Amino acid sequence: MTPSTKASMKLALIGPAYPYRGGIAHFNEMTMRGLQARGHDVQPITFTRQYPERLFPGKTQFAEAEVPPEDLPAADRIIDTLNPLSWWRAARRVAGRAPDAVLFQYWMPFFAPAYGLIARRAQRQGVRVIAIVHNALPHERHLGDAVLSRFFLRRCDGFVVMSDAVAEELAPLRRADAAVRPIDHPVYARFGERVPQDEARRRLDLPPDAPVLLFFGFVRTYKGLHVLLEALPAVVEHLPDAHLVIAGEFYDDPAPYRAQIEQAGLDAHVTLRDAYIPSSEVPHYFGAADLVVQPYVSATQSGVAQIAFHFETPIVVTDVGGLAEVVPHEQAGLVVPPEDPDALAHAIVRFFADGMGPELKEGVAQQKQRYHPDRLIDAIESLL
Repeated sequence: MTPSTKASMKLALIGPAYPYRGGIAHFNEMTMRGLQARGHDVQPITFTRQYPERLFPGKTQFAEAEVPPEDLPAADRIIDTLNPLSWWRAARRVAGRAPDAVLFQYWMPFFAPAYGLIARRAQRQGVRVIAIVHNALPHERHLGDAVLSRFFLRRCDGFVVMSDAVAEELAPLRRADAAVRPIDHPVYARFGERVPQDEARRRLDLPPDAPVLLFFGFVRTYKGLHVLLEALPAVVEHLPDAHLVIAGEFYDDPAPYRAQIEQAGLDAHVTLRDAYIPSSEVPHYFGAADLVVQPYVSATQSGVAQIAFHFETPIVVTDVGGLAEVVPHEQAGLVVPPEDPDALAHAIVRFFADGMGPELKEGVAQQKQRYHPDRLIDAIESLL
């Protein structure tokens, strides 16, 4: 771990934390762990209600199969996103602790009113406000997104961003004098070691010698699973044993995807697990896969790519957002145009037919050194 050159600081960290689940919660946990390792005093603050149940597309917002991390302080559950009184209580709680800075995990305009009020109160106390911006605007846009995002983002003194796409989205929404620190999205190290492929495939009841593709993470239209399913018949034509694992909860209606699989006669070539994958099972899915496929229609960056890097699994990505920045073509994976099933199928077939696995796996192992979490903490400290 890189030693800190900064004096120890008292920080409030606001974002999803246990018992909430998902990629932003995992990222928040990584941020907290890294700051603590540098000697900073970090107090996490999270939600009593993150999303209204009627607006949440998944089955549950909570990490029901997880246990709280023992090495991190429990988060104060204060913020109810639908109750402005709770925003004032959170702002008073933060001000009462007199932190040196408040750090926010920001990814959706829905949180901007609460975040903006807390940030404004902190600034009036002379507290520095920093946002780690995963998305300045959402993938699926709505009227008022820019107005809401601007309400919070213009109150921030500094930002950490993880792709050029996010930096560009952020530019018209922030103050001109606010500092921006671009970094590569860090690798998630919380999932442990890779499980040997034969063991992982036995655990998941997958063919032991088949070419196995993995589509991982919650399913929404912008992630392009429909494009991958359109490409799969051409893959199977050249690789008759090819098998696709779809592992993640459907936030879209799963019926059209199931129909697409059935109509193409792909049932024997697809394993579909419509569920949130708990951390303890993640190593088996990435261990079983020869190739992770991310056929996104739109994107900024992707936490799934960083999980693949952690497990040193090659990736096929589309050239959208910051994905091609993360996966250098023919070094750590393959890059194809978005919404092009033929190009996607060709890349997948080429990976197996040309025996690219060992070379790209080595490239992933080398490339992941760029993505050490220390770089996130360096960027935060530089803004403090």
